[in-house]
Amino acid sequence: MDRRAFLRISGAVPVAGLAGWPPPDDWKRLRARLSGPLFRPGDPAYPEAKQGFFTMYDDRMPAAVVGAARVEDVQAAVGFAARHRLPVAARGGGHSYPGYSTVDGGIVVDLSRFSGIDVRPDGRAAIGAGARLGPIAATLAAHGRVLPAGSCETVGIAGLALGGGVGLVDRKHGLTCDHLEAARIVTADGRVRTVSRAAEPDLFWALRGGGGGNFGIVTGFTFRTVPIADVGTFKLTFPPGTQAALLAAWQEWLPGMPDELWSGVNIDAATAVTSGTFLGSEARLKELLDDLVRRVGTPPADREARVTGHLAAMRSFDDHEGRPGAVAARAAYVGTSRMLLRPVTDPAAVVEVLTRAPRVGTLVDSAGGAIARVGDRETAFPHRSALASFQFLHGATPEDGGEAEARRALAAVRDGLGPEFGTTGYVNYLDPDMPDWARAYYGVNLPRLRAVARKYDPRGLFAFPQGLSEPRPIVHKGGS
Repeated sequence: MDRRAFLRISGAVPVAGLAGWPPPDDWKRLRARLSGPLFRPGDPAYPEAKQGFFTMYDDRMPAAVVGAARVEDVQAAVGFAARHRLPVAARGGGHSYPGYSTVDGGIVVDLSRFSGIDVRPDGRAAIGAGARLGPIAATLAAHGRVLPAGSCETVGIAGLALGGGVGLVDRKHGLTCDHLEAARIVTADGRVRTVSRAAEPDLFWALRGGGGGNFGIVTGFTFRTVPIADVGTFKLTFPPGTQAALLAAWQEWLPGMPDELWSGVNIDAATAVTSGTFLGSEARLKELLDDLVRRVGTPPADREARVTGHLAAMRSFDDHEGRPGAVAARAAYVGTSRMLLRPVTDPAAVVEVLTRAPRVGTLVDSAGGAIARVGDRETAFPHRSALASFQFLHGATPEDGGEAEARRALAAVRDGLGPEFGTTGYVNYLDPDMPDWARAYYGVNLPRLRAVARKYDPRGLFAFPQGLSEPRPIVHKGGS
């Protein structure tokens, strides 16, 4: 189902009717209830307020952007959307690959003002849902603490944690969602709920890997953190033509590595690189890397390794300018994913699929370790036994051929891989064209997740094209 069809079925008001529905007096009453700003089409600040991270979706026209400044603002926005049958979406970091946090004809609840980070004496951290990974890492580091998370500084904590949260030390410490102890969420009935293992445990379970945008709007989290430590970083750049040898060696080498080692692989038509982190000595890291080089059978053209502080190590992996379609603090690219369930039997055939389109880049993140010691059903994240995640990226600028060409090229890679990948995908890399997307993203946890969605969002207020809530069947005609 495409986005327009979904909006029609779910009762969303057509964009052409934004000026007349809901009535102007209703918008005035909403504005009066809010502590934060309300941005409407025609307001001078509206064009910027509606922007997410990806420039491809700048043509979308929300009916309003609520700059929520307190929980009551979120409640007011949710209640308004429910009464007027408008779609509503939360926006944390705005990094939704399909742009679902910028909703045509609906209400965007901008959580950027929920950016507080409070580190408690016991090492727990209360973090607002609008906080970004860069400030979180810096604040925690100043207190000698770490929350396992990704390296992109502009990604929001909410989307990351709610979808699982892969990162650069997760083989040692687990996913971001494994450190979640409590969350505050506004559900479709307008209630504010604080959920944990002891309070509404079914909803708490669903928030640990069930994906952003489902169940309600989370406004804050409490995480358990770990003590900070120096980090060894490495990067081995192999000559062109060694992609298959690197993949073959890496998948054989990785399972025998200690939890303290995390590794990624970057493969494209001209690139064969592995990089990663190690929570141990430089001498031990050298031994482990020597073993990998021996297995590849070709020495790297360039080899880097050093031990540095945690914050510097994380920042060294955030290559914003290296991402496709980077434009200032925003970007234009699309992505998709698969999970590697077991070692591939023919690495050369896999590399042929990965590199047949010259503009597709593949980023492989190792799994295993602490991630795999949590059961598939213990949290909503279902891919605990995977060997690695594969993320495929393609620029979506006009020079790249635009979004449609990017999605075509990615689909050929995604659907051309062998049975070792199965029907899988990582929900934080949402792909609107993913075949059998619900099973791919949620696996064995899909039935339970849909039951939780029915319980907390029975009328589908938070429904979206790849959401767990069912869209509302009644189309509102609008009026003035």
